[in-house]
Amino acid sequence: MPRIKIEANISYDQARNKYYVYMDYGSDDVGRRVRGYKTFPTLNAARRALREFQVKKETQQNIVPQALTLYDWLVYWVNDVIAPNRAETTLYAYRKIIENHIDGAIGDIPVQKLSPLDIQSYYTMLVRDKHLSPNTVRRHHDLLSAALHTAVRQDVILRCPTDRVEPPRTIRPEIGYYTPSELKELYILVEGTWLELIVKLAGFLGLRREEICGLRWDSVDFRLRKIHICQARTAAGALIVEKETKTRASTRALYMTDELYRLLKRERARQAEAKLALGPAWPDSGLVAVDRRGTPYSPNAVSLAFTRFVRRHGLPKLTLHGLRHTFATVASAQGAPLFDIGRALGHSTPSTTGRIYTHLLDKTHQDTLGRVAAALK
Repeated sequence: MPRIKIEANISYDQARNKYYVYMDYGSDDVGRRVRGYKTFPTLNAARRALREFQVKKETQQNIVPQALTLYDWLVYWVNDVIAPNRAETTLYAYRKIIENHIDGAIGDIPVQKLSPLDIQSYYTMLVRDKHLSPNTVRRHHDLLSAALHTAVRQDVILRCPTDRVEPPRTIRPEIGYYTPSELKELYILVEGTWLELIVKLAGFLGLRREEICGLRWDSVDFRLRKIHICQARTAAGALIVEKETKTRASTRALYMTDELYRLLKRERARQAEAKLALGPAWPDSGLVAVDRRGTPYSPNAVSLAFTRFVRRHGLPKLTLHGLRHTFATVASAQGAPLFDIGRALGHSTPSTTGRIYTHLLDKTHQDTLGRVAAALK
């Protein structure tokens, strides 16, 4: 038996004993009419739903139904919204999360039906079954939150479901660093190896590995004894990317100590000799950190080589980035203010330095209290 029209936009199906509400969302982006139906058990419920729909439509709170999955939306978001304004390394990280995790778990859910429960269950699964750390899962949350907030702004969804979930609480990682005596031992052991320049740039200046691998000879001013940090060389999977430094504050000029001056002069002379010997076979990249044949070092290869060097020589466990932490710790122990340490490291604000190096703040606080106590004796 066909449905019986009860009133405008409401009909009744006697066989199913349900009231149908016809909802007209208007036209989509290509001019097609978008209509939908919802069923209700009573006429009053149908009338109430129709009134709510019409109010939302008049106040532009309705969204046009779309057969768009979460995965579809994320692909569009990365390629069309994010890609024009982000570094290749950031896009690579986003795509790995989407392809390796989100797609197989909740990617096929229509984005307009994605619920906070779906997302919360996804986070739980990542921790419980995939054994991902809370800090890693938090990156998934940040990605989903940014993408879905864009969906709200572009009228694809009405509300952002990540606003109603409990994201993982991040855990501050332990800061690994060497004492001055351990750093001196490392300097002695690394002397004369190809890692010497890498290690001393990190230890004396607190440079990131990307900044070391991206340092060019035209940024080394021997006359003024300054090293200008203005670009980085990093890895996005198998792709090596040259880009600007991490933030505006990361672009900085650092003083060249006597040891670094001699080391860089020696390395420049070595490269000049190798270039003369190899002739056209020498790839003139202009980079400081290159091997004996002029090939630039991969950032990942540099980190791996340092880790193996430390292990092979029985030194305390430390990553190459730990030398950056060592620089900050030694500088603080010598009385350098946190503000100056942050500027040397290329941090955007002193609060960034304080947030990363809480142990420096603890030491400063302890020294301050000690001086106050001494003054009151």
